[in-house]
Amino acid sequence: MKTQAEPEHIVPAELAEITLSATPTELRRMGEFFASCAAEMERMGDVYDHVHLGDRMKEFDTSSPHFVVTRGEVA
Repeated sequence: MKTQAEPEHIVPAELAEITLSATPTELRRMGEFFASCAAEMERMGDVYDHVHLGDRMKEFDTSSPHFVVTRGEVA
């Protein structure tokens, strides 16, 4: 039986591709989430850690994989 790893045991990895199977409404909601993360990241600067999509938008909490936004390196 495949079990889901606890979030604290997940190691981020760089992926070559991601496929999202979503409705237009779900994509718009995710866009709102990304815009919110970007604003929060700019406001918090280097202390910004990470945000879970499912924590901010409950409709993605149990029916989706963990989708986590972390701060990338600033060029």
